[in-house]
Amino acid sequence: MAHTEMTVEDLIDLLSGCDGKQPVRLAMNPFFPMAHRLDQVVQATDETGQPVVYLAEGRDADTQLGHLPPEVAVALAWQAPVHAPPHRPRRTACGS
Repeated sequence: MAHTEMTVEDLIDLLSGCDGKQPVRLAMNPFFPMAHRLDQVVQATDETGQPVVYLAEGRDADTQLGHLPPEVAVALAWQAPVHAPPHRPRRTACGS
C-alpha cells in the first residue's frame, strides 16, 4: 500500500476552515500523546533530493505543553473512547 504524504496545499486547505487567530499545536506520539507548540516552518530537501517543508517545535523548555487532550487523541484514532464504569451501589462498612 502506497503512503501519500500531506502536501502544503492539503495543509492550507485543511487550515482554511479554521479560525486564523487560533494557535497551532502539533500532536505527537500516538502511544504517549503529547501536545507541542510550533515554532518554525523550514523548506529543505530530504535525503532523496525531494523538496519538503518541515514544521518544527520550539527549543524552549515550555514547547511541550503536556498530554494531548483525550478528545483529540480519540479524534485522531490514537485512543479508543473511554466510558465511565457502570454505577454500582456502595458497600457499607459492615459488609452488606
